[in-house]
Amino acid sequence: MKQKVTLIVAIAAGILAAVLTRTYLASKDAILAKMIQDFRDRHGVIEVLCYAEDVPGGTKLEMKHLGTRKVPESGLRGQALSKQNADEIIGRKIISGHNNGELVFWSDIEGGNPTGSGLATDIRKKMRAVSINATGAAAVSGMVKPNDHVDVIGTFSFPKPGDGDKQVQELVTCTMLQNVLVLATGKDTAKTTSAYNFGGSNYSTVTLEVTPREAEMLVFCEQIKGRLALTLRNRNDTSYEKELPQVDFEKIRSEIEELNMKRQMEIGGAR
Repeated sequence: MKQKVTLIVAIAAGILAAVLTRTYLASKDAILAKMIQDFRDRHGVIEVLCYAEDVPGGTKLEMKHLGTRKVPESGLRGQALSKQNADEIIGRKIISGHNNGELVFWSDIEGGNPTGSGLATDIRKKMRAVSINATGAAAVSGMVKPNDHVDVIGTFSFPKPGDGDKQVQELVTCTMLQNVLVLATGKDTAKTTSAYNFGGSNYSTVTLEVTPREAEMLVFCEQIKGRLALTLRNRNDTSYEKELPQVDFEKIRSEIEELNMKRQMEIGGAR
């Protein structure tokens, strides 16, 4: 009798644990679904064209090369091509090769968007175009091209209190803007890019699409002779890193070993 009672209690406990686990997982699924919906409500979701297979550079696009993906609207609206643009690019050459799943941009297509004229038509409403000095390493060795997305990093000398009444200059680097659209490199825009221009061209300025406040900040940074550099993003990466720290000599000295250890672990885990 005692064994039966123990068995019944064990079964009941197992059923209760299963019910509680299912309830917990359901609540987590509901939270995740709400987070996804909130993200979509905040940023919007659009269906855009992507490559349905690996396509080498110089290929004349056919319908079999194209598929669709749903992506956040923020940062891609007006740049990535929608399903309605498919007929406009069939039979046209792509400038360079692309992998299965990558989004299709006007900068991929030789000659760019034929419906627009001038840079002003490429700027979204409530945004501004501003050019910054960026050559050589500051522009990723000249490989940045129109419709790429970049982060903007600035290095500045700030005064800080020293001994007594003296002030000393402190060199500080920080990430100023993330996921910024490149409208032009030099005088080249997506419309003027050809299949024979694969990047690496010489230019001294890069034109970015930014908000009015961001434009003021970039102009001010150049006026105080700060140095701006660009870091190139994967074309499908819309991520945002919070709380990126300012970097100075002390920051490098205290964290360089930890950063390298973390990097090696991430590389090892990716293999």
